[in-house]
Amino acid sequence: MTDLNPEPVAPRALLFDVFGTVVDWRSSIAREVQAALAGHSVSVDSEAFADRWRALYQPAMARVRSGEIDFVPLDELHRENLDQVLLEFSIDHLSESEKVQLNLAWHRLDTWPDVVAGLERLKSRYIIGSLSNGNIALIVNMAKYSGLPWDVVLGAEVAR
Repeated sequence: MTDLNPEPVAPRALLFDVFGTVVDWRSSIAREVQAALAGHSVSVDSEAFADRWRALYQPAMARVRSGEIDFVPLDELHRENLDQVLLEFSIDHLSESEKVQLNLAWHRLDTWPDVVAGLERLKSRYIIGSLSNGNIALIVNMAKYSGLPWDVVLGAEVAR
């Protein structure tokens, strides 16, 4: 007979969402947008730009989930969305290499102030890891940039 009240099992691993939970994507992306446009005599609300860029994430993911488009790494979706936002904000001054570097801003996101210390404390008792729709390279690069002490990185490629 099945026991309907099994003894609780202590967790051994903790997995965390990354974007917004562990890292402050909005401030980080706004900073990178400001830096990318600094030499181009372009004035833009960098937070509005960041918000719009991120707002295109769910619709892009919906296209993948529905099968409308094949699986691609999040870096590719971010780039398609960046191109759209640049058009919407009438920004046509960036070279291809500047667009590539701006798209890589998602690899350079700052953590919230208490995250690294909190993860380090948890890491002393648990296996800790990311669980993200981001591609593994993106999450690994972000961890290296921000000092995120993951034991394991689970990205979109794992679940596809």
